[in-house]
Parts: sequence; structure tokens; C-alpha cells
Amino acid sequence: MNLSQLAPDYIRAIAPYQGGKPISELAREMGLNEADIVKLASNENPLGISPKAQMAIDNAIPDIARYPDGNSFALRDAVSKKFNVALNQIVFGNGSNDILELAARAFLSKGCESIYSQHAFAVYPLVTQAVGAHGVVVPAKDFAHDLEGFAKAVNDKTRLIFIANPNNPTGTLIEKDALRAFIHAVPSHVLILLDEAYDEYLSADNKSEAIGWLAEFPNLIISRTFSKAYGLAGLRVGFGLMHADVADMLNRVRQPFNVNSIAQVAAIASLADDDFVARSYAANKAGMAQLTQGFNKLGLEYIPSHGNFVSFKVKNATEVNQKLLQKGVIVRPIANYEMPDYLRVSVGLFSENARFLEVLEEIVKK
Repeated sequence: MNLSQLAPDYIRAIAPYQGGKPISELAREMGLNEADIVKLASNENPLGISPKAQMAIDNAIPDIARYPDGNSFALRDAVSKKFNVALNQIVFGNGSNDILELAARAFLSKGCESIYSQHAFAVYPLVTQAVGAHGVVVPAKDFAHDLEGFAKAVNDKTRLIFIANPNNPTGTLIEKDALRAFIHAVPSHVLILLDEAYDEYLSADNKSEAIGWLAEFPNLIISRTFSKAYGLAGLRVGFGLMHADVADMLNRVRQPFNVNSIAQVAAIASLADDDFVARSYAANKAGMAQLTQGFNKLGLEYIPSHGNFVSFKVKNATEVNQKLLQKGVIVRPIANYEMPDYLRVSVGLFSENARFLEVLEEIVKK
């Protein structure tokens, strides 16, 4: 007997999430020196972590034999003060992916539907399918969310709408007034999960105002992460902001101790280091200009991005990706996002971006 047949059909049908290729894996495959490999595949912060976070981590290590605070009280207090939300409006996750899954587990089931965009984050269909619900894909408009299409897709079965702003992997951004008008028009029985993983990389004019909308829209959930601009991807910590009644439901399905003690203290310290976030924003802005200027020089199309990554179009993308790997440069193929002619590259350090562009030029000019 094939034991996989014991799992529900909707579980067997899931295609597992594929992350960016690790440096160690490429080194083994290609016989390369890890120190010579440039990884620009996973939208990580090339500056590393905040010095304050590093100090907090060092100080917390002697206590790792003890369980973490299951309610993340100190981190909850820090987030509450930073974003001016009540303590009972905050839910913490093992990365913001955990918030997406908790929302799906709490509010989706068989017979229910979620809505998300074409070319949107791969986790939205995964968490939907994992609970037996049906995902409705709205075709993208110029690689961006089509809010009119979303509105038409809402019906009595709709329970959850996923919106990434900025979107990954396209980097597109929804204008604030249009987004607010859409949320206002959505029926009250439908929850809107606004995924703002890249908000710290937005310019002052484009910064989200959605946290200020929470009092007006009790069906709004906002997810944030410490994995991007804060540089804590390896520690897996994120949070959601929402109405207290919604938070109560997510906490009922949340696993105890889902955010480890090191992650909690590092996140608290990171929230207090505005200088590090400012330096990360500046480095990303300069790196984005470096990459896009390089694409322009090579005559390659790209999608203007508001994140810390950019997707560019290239002939024979699969072949180009393989040649980049052979040269020790890791980017992200995104054929699984229905973008087979595109590759996504994360913004790295100046030297990393330069190495990528140099190798890319060698490949496309041959």
C-alpha cells in the first residue's frame, strides 16, 4: 500500500514550496568554493543584521535551555508601542508565512474560497489548499493586482483575500487610495490579508497607511516580517496586526512557543534600530539603481520594483539561470509564477550586484 494515499487528495495535490537554492547546495553540485558564490535569490538583507540585534542575541544565548515566552510579551509590548496598536491586536508567527497559514487555518475550510492574484506569492495557494479550500486566481494586469477583477471574484463562498503590497515576485505596488477604496467595498464577511513584507523598502511617499485603517475595517489583517529589511530571515519571526476578535481566532490555532526566544529578543532590538533600517533602505535604493542601469545597458526588459528585488526578462531563462549557477551566481527562476521568461534577482551589496551583472553580460552577449 502507498501510504501517501492515506492523506486527503487536496494534500497529495500540493506542490511543495521551493525556496532559493542554498549556497552550500550549489557548492556541492558544482564543486565551487562557498566563499566565491553570490546568492541573490531570496530577498535577504545584504547588510546582515542590526548590531543591536547581534548584541541581544549574544546576551540571550545562555538562556536557550528554557522555553520562550509563549505569548511574546516583551516583543508584543515593543510592537504595540512602535505601531500604536493594542496588545490584543497582535499575533506573532514563525515568520510572516506563519501568519498567512494561521489565517487560512482559522477561517478557511472545505467549501470556502480564497482569492489571490496571478504572479503573487506562492504561499497563498499553498495555505489555501492545505485546509481543503478552493483558491481563486485573478489574472494580473501588467503584472499587478487587478482590484476590479478581485471585486468581481468575491461571492458568498469567499472568506479570505490575499494581497501582497509590494507584490513578490513582480515588485508592483497598489496605490493607497485605490487599495483603501477596495477594502471599503469588500463585504464584511470577507477577511483581507494585506501582506506588507517589503514595506520598509518603500519611499516615504509610498509607505503603507494601512495600520491606521484597522479601526475602520475589522476584517483587515496586516502581516509584517523581520526577515527582509531587519535581516532576521534565519530566525523566522513575523507578526500580524488585526481586530482583537480576529487575533483571538488565530491564537487558537497558533502552536505554543512558535517564536523562539532568540528571535524574540533580536526582533525587539531590531525595532529599536532605526539607523540600521535607514541604511538598509539606502543600500537597497542604490543597489536597485545599479541593477536596473545594468539591465538598460544590456537591453533587457525588467518590471520596475518597489521591493528589494527585481524581475527581468531574458531569452531562454532556464538556460541562463543554469549558466549563472555554473558561474557561482544564484538568482531565482520564477517559471512557477507563470513567468517562464523571467528571472528574479535580489538586491545585494555593490560588489555582488556587479558580479551578477558581469556574469549576466557574458552569458547574454554570447
